[in-house]
Amino acid sequence: MSLLKDFLLQLTLMVIPIFIYFTFIIERVKRSKNRTLIMSILWGISIIFCMSFPVNFGQNARLEIRIIPLLFGTLYGGFWPGIILSALIILYRLYFGISIGFYNTVLVLVFSLPVILFFQRSFASSKKDKRVKIAVSLAFYYCAIGLTFSGFLRGFSIDHLKVQIIHLLFVVVVTYFLTMLNETIMEIHKLRLEMQKSEKLRVISELTSVFAHEIRNPMQVTRGFLQLLNEPDLSKEKKEYIQISIEELDRANGIISDFLSFGKPTIDSNERINVGYQLHRVVNIIKGYSLNHSVEIKTDILENCWIYANPQKLNQSLINILKNAIESMPNGGIVWVTCTSTDDGYIKITIKDQGIGMTKKQIERLGSPFYSLKESGTGLGMMVSFQIVHSFKGKIQVNSETDKGTEFIILLPQIA
Repeated sequence: MSLLKDFLLQLTLMVIPIFIYFTFIIERVKRSKNRTLIMSILWGISIIFCMSFPVNFGQNARLEIRIIPLLFGTLYGGFWPGIILSALIILYRLYFGISIGFYNTVLVLVFSLPVILFFQRSFASSKKDKRVKIAVSLAFYYCAIGLTFSGFLRGFSIDHLKVQIIHLLFVVVVTYFLTMLNETIMEIHKLRLEMQKSEKLRVISELTSVFAHEIRNPMQVTRGFLQLLNEPDLSKEKKEYIQISIEELDRANGIISDFLSFGKPTIDSNERINVGYQLHRVVNIIKGYSLNHSVEIKTDILENCWIYANPQKLNQSLINILKNAIESMPNGGIVWVTCTSTDDGYIKITIKDQGIGMTKKQIERLGSPFYSLKESGTGLGMMVSFQIVHSFKGKIQVNSETDKGTEFIILLPQIA
């Protein structure tokens, strides 16, 4: 009963950092680096408490589940949190004196930390189920290594083996439930953010629809009268003014169409299309525009890239992103356009430029209503592009560095 009570205390020390992080930190701290730092500090405190209140049994043997905060800090935080937390374990264990337990701690970390770091990238890019499997497997591996070295250093005995097996089972079970808990809370948090964003977009959708229809009616009437005024007996100068007026009205009408596309995207006529063919068409359409800006477009396009989408809407999205890439290079440069298929069933379209780039804060706001990096921009084009890709059940990833360029990665579900 005493062992169970001590293990439950250790479990409580694991849950508290998760509770603090998702209750007080994740909403208030916006920068991911700051969140990682705070979470690493919380897991470090958890490690200290776990090691301060261990499960003690015969002959000064100590058991605790410090592996879980170390594992979570490394898998969710990355390389440096893992190194720092490992150093904290060694230094704090040294505080209790150099003994067999200290040597066991160092040996276990030397053999387990590289393995945890090796799987960290795979963990970061995996989905929930695979993350749980990776975390549980690494926890089992860590405990198995600890059991082995402890047996060699202390000697194998039935009582010692029983306690170690109980420890291993407890760690594996707790790792499973805590990883599930952490992943579930993260999913709920993401879902809540999506719902908030969806509500904002719904309001904007209604407003854009109402205003667009109200503005379009008088514009259409004005355009009709300007066309009637374009008679042969009018002077050349007046004709030029009328033509400019018509062109400007068409441009304003195009902006309103973008509003409507965002508010109520009409992507009903989806069909089986070859993305490679559409990309070639888009590059040919925009080639003249790129030459005027001293920009060269280089392509590497796989021809067999089939998806289910609306070709006109897809082209609209690609043209807008390509146009932004060209305009981001005022002194000219190269835009790379590639199309490949991925192992996880997506068509990957990459548009990479050598332009002015963006900061992380600018990337986070990209695609938001009324946000544009151009002085005269409305932000509608990029907003509509994001909406179109999402309507095809696709994803857009943006990688960028200031003064080094931007890379748009569009992932669309592949079909046979």
